[in-house]
Amino acid sequence: MDTQTWIYLAVGGSFLLYFVIAILARAGTTEEFYVAGGGIGPVANGMATAADWMSAASFISMAGLIAFLGYNASPYLMGWTGGFVLLALLLAPYLRKYGSFTVPAFIGERYYSNVARTVAIICLIIASVTYVIGQMKGVGVAFGRFLEVEFETGVLIGMGVVFVYAVLGGMKGITYTQIAQYIVLIFAFTVPAVFISIQLTGIPLPQIGLGSTMADGSGLFLLDKLDTVVTELGFSKFTEPGHSTLNIFLLTLSLMIGTAGLPHVIIRFFTVRKVTDARKSVGWALFFIAILYTTAPAVGAMARLNLMQTVQTGPVGEESGNLEYAERPDWFRTWESTGLLAFEDKNGDGRIQYYNDANPAFMDTAAGFGWNGNEMTTVDRDIMVLANPEIADLPSWVIALVAAGGVAAALSTAAGLLLAISSAISHDLLKSMLRPNISEKNELLAGRIAMVGAILVAGYLGINPPGFAAEVVALAFGLAASSLFPVLLMGIFVKRMNREGAIAGMLAGLFTTVAYIFIYKGMFFIPDTNLFPDEAGYWLFGIQPESFGAIGALVNFVVALLVSRVTPPPPAHIDRMVEDIRIPGALREA
Repeated sequence: MDTQTWIYLAVGGSFLLYFVIAILARAGTTEEFYVAGGGIGPVANGMATAADWMSAASFISMAGLIAFLGYNASPYLMGWTGGFVLLALLLAPYLRKYGSFTVPAFIGERYYSNVARTVAIICLIIASVTYVIGQMKGVGVAFGRFLEVEFETGVLIGMGVVFVYAVLGGMKGITYTQIAQYIVLIFAFTVPAVFISIQLTGIPLPQIGLGSTMADGSGLFLLDKLDTVVTELGFSKFTEPGHSTLNIFLLTLSLMIGTAGLPHVIIRFFTVRKVTDARKSVGWALFFIAILYTTAPAVGAMARLNLMQTVQTGPVGEESGNLEYAERPDWFRTWESTGLLAFEDKNGDGRIQYYNDANPAFMDTAAGFGWNGNEMTTVDRDIMVLANPEIADLPSWVIALVAAGGVAAALSTAAGLLLAISSAISHDLLKSMLRPNISEKNELLAGRIAMVGAILVAGYLGINPPGFAAEVVALAFGLAASSLFPVLLMGIFVKRMNREGAIAGMLAGLFTTVAYIFIYKGMFFIPDTNLFPDEAGYWLFGIQPESFGAIGALVNFVVALLVSRVTPPPPAHIDRMVEDIRIPGALREA
């Protein structure tokens, strides 16, 4: 069978599996729609959490970031995994003990205020909508290439698939679907990595292959070879930092606390039977996530090396060293058709020149070769994982597996985010505030209608995204870090924290972070509205917008603590609530 037939079988088969699961696990009550009935075991919940967590940003974009940023992408690995340690220690077991359906519900009741609940809903929607943009972009990239349709058509197909299993099944259907999606995506990510590691280093474990010598007999370590290849073409060394230590630290911290504050992740720990299961779920989730995250650096490095060596087939500057455009491989032609890879013959020699034309030192060298500018005018980072098996000339079934995995990763997280948004609207806004007497049947209907609306908005924003998937996702983490994480943490561990402090802190953290993003990136979906270029020389103290969530969180903490000290303390029953959440009953009585 040819590659395209394998792809149709793999993607179509996975869709059929998701639909069958959604039908069998259809939610019949609001509890099943919001928290899967609260009966999911820790291993299953850990696997579902891993799928919910490992989005298009993890599967598609993270290795792409590593491929092009090298060392500077390390905060994504450390921050996104370290956040689960914070969840396990500081949030998950306590929130499960409280037993709420949603994050705004906990905030509204802990801070005895519908205003606090409303602000939490706004923060949740802003962070979740920003996050879901990256997932829909990932869906469009995967479908656009592998189903050979336009990017926009790919997003629409993804919307239809999510509509069927998320609207029908709610959290119950999503949970069991995500378990299947985890199995698909982890095989899809690791199997090609094993093949490519054997090709390049002769070692089947990519984690070890990354630090091994090349199999070509040169005796060079893989990373040394990659550094040599990229620096010869004017790019920065793969293994050297390019940002300030402060920026790297803040980006890592922002991603960590953003992870712990993301509503669609937190809500997963409301689905287990008991408090100990919540803590175990985090451990299992971290184990399942680590399988992919320890593989990603090898995938990124090997993808970059394969790409560079394919285009630059010999020593730099020699006429025979550049790939003839007319003889470009099939994978190159295929990705050109998606618009995510583009070539322009600037000097008319019919060959591909791919180098860093932003490096003044290399421009003189390039001019000496007769090169008139970088001719790979578009190399979308999001294609690296998906294109890597084709670049390495792996079997067709492996390419098809990657297609199914990329789609599974994007769809699994999109479904979780959309459920968090719809739950905030139907349960926290409608049921808890606007129509408290609404029947369970009508609330369930409202939840499904809200889900449909969220899917339509997500689809539109996915077709008109502000950047590549991981960049958009990093901004979402900053928004969650600056708005929700501090009030959740203080709600559990600071008895004196009151509603005035929580509301002021959330608003201060959110507005500070949104303002910083606006200054350097502009209005998310309106081009050229940024006040300053998004470049290191213009950033405040060298802090990039993706790193600013940690500063926003600090603002949140400071404002909340100061305001709470000059306003009345919480009522006595709130003190007892905090004690009930934190301290086991027998110990409290003793």
